[in-house]
Amino acid sequence: MTSILTNNSAMAALSTLRSISSSMEDTQSRISSGLRVGSASDNAAYWSIATTMRSDNQALSAVQDALGLGAAKVDTAYSGMESAIEVVKEIKAKLVAATEDGVDKAKIQEEITQLKDQLTSIAEAASFSGENWLQADLSGGPVTKSVVGGFVRDSSGAVSVKKVDYSLNTNSVLFDTAGNTGILDKVYNVSQASVTLPVNVNGTTSEYTVGAYNVDDLIDASATFDGDYANVGAGALAGDYVKVQGSWVKAVDVAATGQE
Repeated sequence: MTSILTNNSAMAALSTLRSISSSMEDTQSRISSGLRVGSASDNAAYWSIATTMRSDNQALSAVQDALGLGAAKVDTAYSGMESAIEVVKEIKAKLVAATEDGVDKAKIQEEITQLKDQLTSIAEAASFSGENWLQADLSGGPVTKSVVGGFVRDSSGAVSVKKVDYSLNTNSVLFDTAGNTGILDKVYNVSQASVTLPVNVNGTTSEYTVGAYNVDDLIDASATFDGDYANVGAGALAGDYVKVQGSWVKAVDVAATGQE
């Protein structure tokens, strides 16, 4: 007599039901989690790779946010610089107008002063998230600003965040908040270059400070050269010039002696 406990057909059916139940549990787990490999028991090698990739994906998401912040900082500085350039163009036009006869130079100076104040306002407003790249304290030298440029995992598995550095120095900052070394607050010497020479007049040597020119100045003025002598026929630099101690100086009459 065959017992139900040892019925081969029933045991095969039970085994099939158990396999189906287990498969349904795996399928349900994958559907609920969205992951084929949800734990190390599913596949240890794939689980390790997947865990690393999920970690990198989160890091890349943070890098993407940082890239957006960096781009916003650069865009803010760029927009401020563009606005400053337009104001400087206006100042240049005012200066050209001031050279004309009959214009009210006091009014033009007032307009230029207002434009200078506008430049200061532009530099102060070019700030994003507490960062201002148009003005900085340069008393301690150049200031380096960094923005995130990427996330890298090398062949050994080591990860690193790459950054792009930008130097705030006297050639890139509009205003130095601690001094006057920025592009727009720098003090330039626009006075005539000069040289002090000893001149012997009737046996008495005295030092005279005279205007000094370089050869490029004379070439631009269409000078003709004859050794250490040059002549400019017309224009603001019209006259005779002589090369003394490496500098070109204008030859003028000495009123007291009638000598040159």
